[in-house]
Amino acid sequence: MEQGADTYPANLKIDYPVVVDKTTTLLRIFTVIPIAIVLGTVGGGFYQFTTAQGVGAAFGGGGILFIPTLIMILFREKYPRWWFDWNLNLTKFTLRVFSYLILLRHEYPSTDEDQAVHVELKYPDVKAELNRWMPLVKWILAIPHFFVLFFLGIAVFILTVVAWFTILFKDEYPEGFFDFIVGVERWALRVQAYSFLLITDKYPPFSLTE
Repeated sequence: MEQGADTYPANLKIDYPVVVDKTTTLLRIFTVIPIAIVLGTVGGGFYQFTTAQGVGAAFGGGGILFIPTLIMILFREKYPRWWFDWNLNLTKFTLRVFSYLILLRHEYPSTDEDQAVHVELKYPDVKAELNRWMPLVKWILAIPHFFVLFFLGIAVFILTVVAWFTILFKDEYPEGFFDFIVGVERWALRVQAYSFLLITDKYPPFSLTE
């Protein structure tokens, strides 16, 4: 990914849905369940059962590699490339599923293809671009973003409900709603890239734009 001087090292673009699917829109909360279960098993979910005889089993996934990455940056000034690739691909998969859930897209989420959800994260040169101590405080510095995103999340929920009715009755997703919600998701991705994916020390902008 080419990075200009003023380009944030994390970006999200989602193609506007020219064709919508009224049937799956009506049942989206149910159709998303299988792929959501898959995401849960690789995205940090943990499931356990115990039989009457006391025999148990558990299934879980790794989730975003935050603590290990923090430790490697702090003590070794390294960000293992395969850890970055894991975080990148899990982030892409998560956003595909979420975009499907909130009606931004209507094709069923793929586990490995980008489809119409385009996530860009820049692999960092740790020694040249990152302060090894910053991962200890980034989540604190990002608190103002978490506060704003909480209220933006409420707005996203309300607009998604309105968009649900609009798709059912008018066969279209309001483009203004779409641009706003994608902007919120882009904002959230940049905050995640800064505070948890740890790919940049550049403070995220308070902005919905690219």
